[in-house]
Amino acid sequence: MIKTDHTALDRRSLLVGLGALGLSTTLPRRAFAQEGPSPIVIKGAAIFDGTSEDLITGSDVRIENGMISAVGPDLSTEDAEIIDATGLTLTPGLTDAHTHIMWHDEIEELIYGSPHEYTGVMAAEGAHRMLMRGFTTVRDAGGPSFGLKKAIDAGVIAGPRILPSGFFISQTSGHGDFEPRMNYLSPYFTGQLDPAYLRGWTITGDGKAEVMKAAREALRYGASQIKIMGSGSITGAHDPLDVTEYTLEELQAIVGEAQKWGTYAKIHAYSDASVQNAITAGVRSVEHGLFASEESMQMMKDNDVFFSTQYLTYSVPADQTGLTGDALPKFIQAQEGATAGYERAKAFGLKVAWGTDILGTIDKGPSQSLEFVARTPYYTPREILMQATSGNAELFERSGLRHPYRDGPLGVVAPGAYADLLLVNGNPLDDISVLTTPDTSLALIMKGGIIHKTLL
Repeated sequence: MIKTDHTALDRRSLLVGLGALGLSTTLPRRAFAQEGPSPIVIKGAAIFDGTSEDLITGSDVRIENGMISAVGPDLSTEDAEIIDATGLTLTPGLTDAHTHIMWHDEIEELIYGSPHEYTGVMAAEGAHRMLMRGFTTVRDAGGPSFGLKKAIDAGVIAGPRILPSGFFISQTSGHGDFEPRMNYLSPYFTGQLDPAYLRGWTITGDGKAEVMKAAREALRYGASQIKIMGSGSITGAHDPLDVTEYTLEELQAIVGEAQKWGTYAKIHAYSDASVQNAITAGVRSVEHGLFASEESMQMMKDNDVFFSTQYLTYSVPADQTGLTGDALPKFIQAQEGATAGYERAKAFGLKVAWGTDILGTIDKGPSQSLEFVARTPYYTPREILMQATSGNAELFERSGLRHPYRDGPLGVVAPGAYADLLLVNGNPLDDISVLTTPDTSLALIMKGGIIHKTLL
């Protein structure tokens, strides 16, 4: 970020907004009782461990110091709290590979209108609600989430673990160029500072030198991975959906900086040309990718690139999206290409991430859980649940040493893994729709060994 007093105030304001919540959320008190927790042994549950074909029965799970210490029959219950989970299914905590956890209003309002305190408080409440839907880890796909992550990791507020991307890296007139005016004073010619830059949303860079600096700045802030805007978008202010953004040289420069830090770049890409450029440059995760050709899908397969797309978004009738103006015809265009993109990804056996990309006001959050059923025309319940647990965790591991949670694996029920666990009323391997009603179907939500919800 620019080293100015204004910027410092912007960052402090965001933290003030987060801190304003204090302990006033609706969390159970026990969620904050973290000193010297007793071991917990969960007994009687049928276990989906994140990878196995079938549920595992006859095994207990022991949790100590926020981690799973043992899985097996007749584990010691000495000095432990015992949870009788008979009749329930134990699964890893859910993950979402494409969230914008700070995005709880129209983006123009967040950047150019709302006070920082509003942005922070709404994001904190949204994070709490996300945890209450069973999501214990998310990969944030762009936005100023570093302060929120810090507050959650400190235990001040409750929410999922966050792998932040920070600034979108966008070309001028790209998807991350949110300045609504057709004419404005460019920071590169006049020295005027862009509010999207000051508030941590976007770095607009053109040419090799600028995009290298942009990537370095995102990494300096603590990005776990880099987010590139590489094609036109539905909600962008200036970019038609068919546009391919950034040259191959620019993309290679960004990817190279990420690789130097031991991590990777992901890219917003709809057009086939943008997907191919990204894979050639070394991007490891393609977001959306609906118009990728068979040739591009084969390139993804050959280069072990994740296809990180969304299924619920394009199953919604166009007249129910709330989109207006130029965004509505762009949505319809994307929707028309969605089915072909999904079918190609399935046919090529791509690694498919589980993500939602839900944007807008905080009341849209519950739609996140509906993504489970939106995938059922293409995948079995087990495949979908694997995508949302161990599959996403594999993608997150590509952050290498920039991964902020390296004490053990995520997305599995196994010794040494994080004790991020759910107890489900029902068997999601038989009926994945049980996960669409978390208020009633999730009998227990545990993150890092701390129980945030229990109906037991």
